[in-house]
Formats: sequence, C-alpha cells, structure tokens
Amino acid sequence: MNLNQINKKLNARFHGAVRAKLSGGCIILSGELPTWQDTVEACQLAATKYSSTHVVNDIVCREVKSLPMRTPKLQDSALDGRKPDILIIGGGISGVSIARELSKWKLDILLVEKEADLALQASGRNDGEVHPGIDLSKGSKKHYYIRKGNAMFDEICRELDVPFRRVGQYVCFNKGFAKPLVYLYCLYRKKHSGISDTKLISGTELKRIEPNFAEEFKFAISNPSSGCVCPYGLTIAYAENAVQNGVEIALNTAVLDMEVENGEIKSVKTNRGVVYPKLVISAAGVFAEDIAKMANDRFFSIHPRRGTNSILDKKAGAYMHSIASVKDLTVSKTHSKGGGILHTVHNNLLIGPDAVETYEKENTETHKESIEAVFSKQKRTMPKLSERDIITYFTGVRAPTFEEDFIIESGRKTKNLIHCAGIQSPGLTTAPAVALDIEKMAVQMLRRVQTVEKNPNFSPIRHGVPVLKDMNDKQRAEMIRKNPDYGVIVCRCEEISKGEILDALRSPICVPTVDGIKKRIRPGMGRCQGGFCSPLVTQIIADFLGVPLSEVKKSSADSAITFGRTK
Repeated sequence: MNLNQINKKLNARFHGAVRAKLSGGCIILSGELPTWQDTVEACQLAATKYSSTHVVNDIVCREVKSLPMRTPKLQDSALDGRKPDILIIGGGISGVSIARELSKWKLDILLVEKEADLALQASGRNDGEVHPGIDLSKGSKKHYYIRKGNAMFDEICRELDVPFRRVGQYVCFNKGFAKPLVYLYCLYRKKHSGISDTKLISGTELKRIEPNFAEEFKFAISNPSSGCVCPYGLTIAYAENAVQNGVEIALNTAVLDMEVENGEIKSVKTNRGVVYPKLVISAAGVFAEDIAKMANDRFFSIHPRRGTNSILDKKAGAYMHSIASVKDLTVSKTHSKGGGILHTVHNNLLIGPDAVETYEKENTETHKESIEAVFSKQKRTMPKLSERDIITYFTGVRAPTFEEDFIIESGRKTKNLIHCAGIQSPGLTTAPAVALDIEKMAVQMLRRVQTVEKNPNFSPIRHGVPVLKDMNDKQRAEMIRKNPDYGVIVCRCEEISKGEILDALRSPICVPTVDGIKKRIRPGMGRCQGGFCSPLVTQIIADFLGVPLSEVKKSSADSAITFGRTK
C-alpha cells in the first residue's frame, strides 16, 4: 500500500483530520482525533501487517491524559559511573533470556528493571501457553521464531529446573460443514508454514480425550506440541541463571534519559546514577518506543493492549488437562482469539485473556465485563466452567506494534543499540530463540570495538528451590531429617514449608517481599489466596532480615502491610 492509498483511506474515514507522510523509512501519522479507539484505527489503516515499514503515531488524541511512567522512589548513586559492556533495559522474559545467553561470554552485563521484582508486567501477566504457531503467517518474525522457540522448551526448562508440560491444544468447531475447508487450512499450515504437528481430529476423538468439552463439537484442530509453563517462574529462573554466570541485575532502576552523540549512545541516566554502556539492548515492553525516542531511534509505535485472565481452583483443574478454545466462524477476525482455557503446570485452570486497546501502559486493573465476556465464550467450550471457582484474576498489558510483529534489529540511526520490541503473544514461546539471535547480534557489534571471548565458567544449569509436595514420603522424610524447617507447613493450600520459604530468601535474586516469595514458591496462591499463610510468611521474612514486622512489604516500597504495633 503506497502513501496515496493510505491518505485516501484516512480521508474517507476521518475526513482530513489525519494525514500520513513517509519519513526516515517509516509512516508518520499526524493530526487530531477525539478518542484513543479512533487513533488506533487510523494507525491500523496505515499499517501493513508484518511490514518492516512501521507506523509512528504522532496523532494528538483528545481523550488521552498525560501519564508519566511510574518510577521507583529509590534515589542513590549505586550505579553511577558504571561502564558495562552491555546494558539491558527490562526484566521481563525477553531481557532476562538475552542476559542469560550473553552470560556465555566474558562480558560485563548490567540489566536494569524499574519494578521491585522481575516479571511484574506482561511477562508475569499472561497465560503461560507455549504456542504451536498455527495462526501465524509465514514471513513474519513471529512465525520465524515460533517453531524454533517451541522446540527449545524441553531442554531450556530442564536446564533451568522449571516445570513444563506439552499438554496439547485443541481449537474446536461446532459446524460440520466447515471441516473440508479447515482440513485444507491445516494442510497448508503443515506443509507450507512448517507447523508439522497440525492435524484434524473428530468430535468423537475429542470427547474421548476431554470428556467435559461441549457435546456439539464436530471436530477440532489438534497441535500436540503446545504446552504450558509458569511465565514468571521461567523469567525468574532465566534471571537467576544469568546472575549465577556473572550478570548484574539492578531492580528498582528506571531509565530516565540518554545522551546521544553522532548516532551513538554515550550515557544512560537512571534514578541510581549515570551509566556508560558500550551497547544498549532495549527489551522495555510497553516502554520500548519511549526508549527508542530517548536513543534518537524511534521508527515504530506501541499501542498497549489489555488482557484479563481468571485463575480457577484446582478442583476445576480436573475438568480438563489441555489447552482449548472454540472457533466461532460467524465472528469477524480480531487481533485476539478471545481467550481460551488452559490447564496450568500447577493444576489450576486459567481462563482468558481478552483484548482491549488502551493508552494506559501501566493500568492493570481488572474489569468485570472482561471476565464476563471471556467466561461467556469459553462456557461454549466447556459448559462445566463456573465463575464460582475463580480464586483470583489479573490483567496484563501487551506491547504490540501496529504491524502486529516483533522488532528484532539493531538501531536504524543509533549504532550501539539493539531493539527487542513489539513483543506480545507468542513472545513467551519465542523468547529462547530470540535471545540466541540477539546474543549473536550483540557479540558481533561488540567485536568491532573489543575482543570478546567465551566465558569458561558458564553453566546452563540452575537448581530451583526443592518442591517437597512433589516428593514421595521417603524423600520428604529425608529432607525434614536434614532440615526440620521443611517439616513446618506454612501454606496449607499449596503445601509450602518454612524451609522452602527460607530457600527462596537465599536465592540468587532475593526479593524479600510477600509477593516476591509468592511468585517464587507459591505460598498464597491457593484457594484462600494467602488469608491464612500471609501473616506467617511476613513474620518469616522479618526474622530472616532481622527487621520489625512493619518493615516487610507486600510487593514494593510503597505497599505497606503493617504500620506498627497496636498493643
């Protein structure tokens, strides 16, 4: 689509309020519109899916309020003057997997994350599906990385001691007449797109595998390579292995500005001092465009997209043991399948997500209508679903470009910069493969200015906290004999012991908050959602740190649990 065609479409829809121009290899949209939905629509009209000519959104939207990035209260000089070989921005799955792969080399690597813990945004707020890639078109970066990443999960999760299951995915159809067309679609995806495990199964076979699915399903697309993983667990494991191999991770550290001269980043200003990196890798999620702008290399725009998931009690986990969704042939295609049902590695059911455009990059509040819409659809997949089984829910904000594809490339104007941007679903699945390519890019760029040698002490193995509930009686008894703290059960729902909590506090990246421990070993993740165990966990953290109970936080410095004694 050329510029004249784009402006013709924009004029027809917005009557001259928006105009597109080509500059610096990207399409820049300017003008003024009343709503964010209009703004997104205008940019999508100008964008070509999977194109490397990106749309940059400079439209003034009257609905949008100025929302500066939340930054930590912490102000110190701990990083002032640091001169790392590589600065990685972002502590999500992209940033930490890149850090881990780069730790194979003798390099000084610093990763900064503005939150109080890793995976607090999109990487910890998704469904954890390891996708097969059946819905991705050949020619996109998503498609290029999906099968490579999917195939790596067994080995990666074994190395990092993270639970992973290939539970299989079923896309279910209730219209028998569609079977010949869907068969041809599957054949195309299998032969042309390389999704080799794609096949059709009958409604009878589907019912045998998942007896609680809807009776009216005539057939389903099956992809056995689909799996599930704990997304924040994998992120933390990647980060811990990176630290074990020499990477420094600085939490509560926000990038505030950059000094750029002659197409090169000279310094990066943070709330903890000024850093002078040789190479910067941006894996900043919804703030990737902001980082690109600081680096004088903005050639794309991010339009945040909210997605809400519900977690069901483990008793609901017995209803099904795979990943499934219903395909409605009467509804027009959107940028989301409208969610699905997933049996998690922790034996809960997860329902969702939906997809809602938003300009608020950090607003993760959950709306009733999102939960209702997803349940309404997925009850058609499995009628047994009930909102009464919900034990918690959460919302994440994804970071798509208007082209709906990843940006994995070096800076277009700025020489010592690599972008890992536009990472949305299936970003968790592709992360291991993307990290390998960015590792190669980074090493090649650094070799222009210095010698880069292999790290002879690199170990890909990370051992997690022992999970006593997965052990047999003899193994548990032996663990308790060696350390009686393993015999003190703190969380009854998830069967977590005091010993496991103390192990988490001694881990390579200690985050001594209630939520930090919750994410690492799951106390408070069960039916009561911490109603019984949270006070005990808080006391264990206080005793470990040697501080009053009132100094222990829920998640960050701003999230007080107690304020002092009342008697």
